[in-house]
Amino acid sequence: MSKQMKTILIVIGIIVVAGVIFIGQIISGYNRVIAMDENVKGRWAQVENQLKRRYDLIPNLVETVKGYAAHEKELFQSIAEARTKYFQAKDIKGKIESSNQLETALSRLLLLREQYPQLKANESFLKLQDSLEGTENRIAVERKRYNDAVQALNTYIRTFFGRFFASLAGVSSAPYYEVPEAEQDVPKVKF
Repeated sequence: MSKQMKTILIVIGIIVVAGVIFIGQIISGYNRVIAMDENVKGRWAQVENQLKRRYDLIPNLVETVKGYAAHEKELFQSIAEARTKYFQAKDIKGKIESSNQLETALSRLLLLREQYPQLKANESFLKLQDSLEGTENRIAVERKRYNDAVQALNTYIRTFFGRFFASLAGVSSAPYYEVPEAEQDVPKVKF
């Protein structure tokens, strides 16, 4: 084998190795963005599981409170509307908005117990309230996990190569599940 032939084989070998590395990087980057997107979807599914639990508890809680606070019709309507909007929402952003509306209405509902001493002592109300509080804690945990997954995906998509792989895979940034502005203020306790 001549020296020129060896040089050609070495160059071809280097090109093949570089091509394999390049294709491997593309496949790895593509798979990474797909895995991140699926993680976001999986985390959102967990949030929805907990939101569904909340929405299943609400009718029972509302019926219990209705017996004591029949004139709070507007509050009950806003809870029903928020619940309906959640199930009619077409995307995650719409579900987040309706869930935030419901959280505001639920806080008002739970404040009613201060106005109705009999309600405070009602065993079914207390059980429902405890279940709802546990669910709200689960929602908070799942919301954090979802937002962590969204942050990882959105950060990756904003990088130079991440943007390339995201467009290649058809993956776009995901919305954060943020606390509504109405709930960001610190509650004031008055005696």
